[in-house]
Amino acid sequence: MLNRIETVMPLSPPTVSSARQRRQREWKTIEAMIGLYCRDLHASRGQLCPGCTELTTYARLRLEKCPYGDGKPTCAKCPVHCYKPACRERVREVMRYAGPRLLLRRPILTIRHLLDERQATPDLPRKRKRPETQSPVLGKA
Repeated sequence: MLNRIETVMPLSPPTVSSARQRRQREWKTIEAMIGLYCRDLHASRGQLCPGCTELTTYARLRLEKCPYGDGKPTCAKCPVHCYKPACRERVREVMRYAGPRLLLRRPILTIRHLLDERQATPDLPRKRKRPETQSPVLGKA
């Protein structure tokens, strides 16, 4: 039976690690939340308003530069505050509005996000130390 299934749908190993998939889900979640928020409160149809487009771009940048990398916890459990205070408040407002409503619109994405929240927060990766150099003025490191 398994051979028959493999001929119809060949089994191949996943090309994207589960940690990478986790970060992609985080991106899809924030994108869906901002889209829902903008459509409902800014009456935008088809595309985001300029303010929400800017917030989406900023969120993408912050997600790409996350110090946790692919092992990123959900934002609610993250000890590192990646967002500027003003943007953090905007994202918090979006999440408060869209979070409960997202369960009806994107139930699988929402449930996966809730399951991701239950994962333990990993330790923050250590930064590599720079080699010590002597200061030409003071003669010390």
